[in-house]
Amino acid sequence: MKPVIVIFGPTASGKTKLSILLAKELNGEIISADSMQIYKYMNIGTAKPDEEEMQGIKHYLIDEVNPDEEFSVARYQKLALLYIDEIHQKEKIPLVVGGTGLYINSLIYNINFSDTMCDWELREELKKEAEEKGCLFLHEKLKGIDPLAAEKIHPNDVKRVIRAIEVFQYTNKPISYHQEQSRNMPPEHRFILIGLKMDRQKLYERINLRVDKMIQGGLVDEVNSLVRLGYDKNTVAMQGIGYKEILNYLRGEISLDEAVYIIKRDSRRYAKRQETWFRRLEDVFWVNLDECMDSEEIIKKIKYYIATLGIFL
Repeated sequence: MKPVIVIFGPTASGKTKLSILLAKELNGEIISADSMQIYKYMNIGTAKPDEEEMQGIKHYLIDEVNPDEEFSVARYQKLALLYIDEIHQKEKIPLVVGGTGLYINSLIYNINFSDTMCDWELREELKKEAEEKGCLFLHEKLKGIDPLAAEKIHPNDVKRVIRAIEVFQYTNKPISYHQEQSRNMPPEHRFILIGLKMDRQKLYERINLRVDKMIQGGLVDEVNSLVRLGYDKNTVAMQGIGYKEILNYLRGEISLDEAVYIIKRDSRRYAKRQETWFRRLEDVFWVNLDECMDSEEIIKKIKYYIATLGIFL
């Protein structure tokens, strides 16, 4: 099996910068595993690397779809595997980099989405139900048919709650069953998992600073531009952290200071959920960023770990 390096960690932990340096070191190319960077026109609020930051390293699954397009984890998996093969054919090393746990799981656990369908009518019906009766009502419905999935999915994550209910309705088996079945089929690639972690308070400070820089860098103008393009609060991507809050500010519903406060708070909460998700993964080489002097030391540790696996890149 050919190697694929997977670098993950909470938002603002420094994944982008590190992965680009590592890709340069290993003759690699990067496949994003970020559910927001997938959208076009959304650069500042997603912390998307620009051409200068990429340093000539080719990136995939960035600017892939328009903000109003549905983009499922199944579609992500299909495209990511396609690009992994493409990079291997160039005799380069694929690096999957991001913080979206669902995307990463779909690859490393080889989750099979082929035996479940998309029932758009049911999705709309459940979405309306959530709007009228609340997220908790829908989550309780999921708990009644698939308590294991309900335990893992946050009540506010309506999209995933709906997907889990949809899978059960169509197959009469919980989504957790399909995921477990998938895990029994080994993936075609050897995924090398590199997790980044740091002191939580330090991470929170980095998140706060990043949000301040986003505001200074023109996040309000970016959201304004998206509105002029016709994207509003009902647009899929505009539900992302940073975008919905600034949209509320532009609509006069909250002040800019309130919007910034909520973005920081929700980004910190999201980072905490990411950490919880990643701790469930097995066979991870954890890099404690607080114990490393600089990027050079981190890269040296990662290369040494990979060599201990008998893989020489």
